[in-house]
Amino acid sequence: MKNIIRVLIVDDSAYIRKVVRQMLSRSPFIEVVGTAHDGQEALDKVAQLKPDVVTLDLVMPEMDGIEFLQKQMAIQPLPVVVISIADQSSERVLTALDAGAIDFIHKPTALATEKIKEMQEELVEKVKAASLISFSHLDSLKEKNQGTSNQITSLSLKNKNTTNIDLIVIGISTGGPQALAHLIPQLPADLPVPVAMVLHMPEGYTKMYAERLNKLSTLTVKEAEEGDLLVPGTAFLAKAGRHLTFRRQANGDIYTHLTTHPFDTLHRPSVDVMFCSAAEIYQNRVLGVIMTGMGEDGKEGSAWIKAKGGLIYTEAESSCVVYGMPRSVVEAGLSDRCVTLENLAQIMLETL
Repeated sequence: MKNIIRVLIVDDSAYIRKVVRQMLSRSPFIEVVGTAHDGQEALDKVAQLKPDVVTLDLVMPEMDGIEFLQKQMAIQPLPVVVISIADQSSERVLTALDAGAIDFIHKPTALATEKIKEMQEELVEKVKAASLISFSHLDSLKEKNQGTSNQITSLSLKNKNTTNIDLIVIGISTGGPQALAHLIPQLPADLPVPVAMVLHMPEGYTKMYAERLNKLSTLTVKEAEEGDLLVPGTAFLAKAGRHLTFRRQANGDIYTHLTTHPFDTLHRPSVDVMFCSAAEIYQNRVLGVIMTGMGEDGKEGSAWIKAKGGLIYTEAESSCVVYGMPRSVVEAGLSDRCVTLENLAQIMLETL
C-alpha cells in the first residue's frame, strides 16, 4: 500500500462531504485532497488533483455518478468506491460496477453516530484496498465481458462428471461482480454439479445481481432461498445478511439453509461458513474456489475442505483486483492450483 492515499470525495451534499472527509482523515494513510459536488466538477478535479482513489455518490444533479464513471473511465481509469443511498429496488449500484466502480458502500439515510462509526471502518478499508488496484487487466476483462451482445459463450463439457466432485463453492469479494460476470456465463447449462457462491455485498443487492448474472448465463443463477434443492446446472448466490449452509435430508437430497449464526464473523454471508458446511455435508466431494477479494475470508473454510479430501483452487494474482483472499489460502499451503480468471472456467470443467 502507498504511504499516503490521495482521495477525492464526490457528493452533492455538503454535510456528507464533511462527514466523509472526517472519517477518512482519521486514517494516517489517507489524505483528502479535494471534494466535488457533482460529476462535472469531479471530472475537472480528477484532472487537476490526480487522486489515487475517488469516493462517489451516484444520485447528484447535473451530472450524476454513473455519467461521471462512464466519462472518467474513458479518459483515464482510476479506482472508484461508490457511497450511495441508491434505493435497493434500483440497479444504480450494479450499473456503476458495470461502468468500472471497484466497490461500494450502502450509505445509511440518516448518519447516526453508530452508523458513522460502522461506515468509517468499512470505508477506510475499501479505500485502502482500492488504492492497490491496477487497471491493466480490468480493461481487458471489461472488453471480454461486454462482447458484441453482452454475452459470453459458455464452454462445452466434453465428458460428464467423472470425478468425485459433487459441488463447486466459490468465495469472492472486491472485484467480484465483474469477475463472476466473466466466469459464470462460461459454465454450460448441463453442468453436472450445482454451484454455490458467497459474494460480499450489502443487503438488498444480491437478488438484483443474481438476476443480472442469470440473464448473462445459460446456467441458471438465483439468489439462494431457504430450502432450495441443490441440483446440477444451477448456481446459488448467498443472500446478503445470511450465511449460506447446507442440510441433507433422509432421502439424500441436499437443501440450502440460510442462517444468521454464527454472529461473530466479519462478513455475513461468510465464505468460511459456507465452505465448512459444504465440507461437512459433501465430505471429499467439494471443489472450493477462492477468487479476488481483500482479507482472509475463505482460508479457514478451505482448510476444512482440504481436511475432508476436497480440492481448493485459487485465482492467480495476475488477474485479481485485490490479491488478498487467494493469497491467504496460498500462503497457508491450501491451494491445489492457482489459475487466472481467463482460464478458470476451463480448468473447472476439466476437473469435472
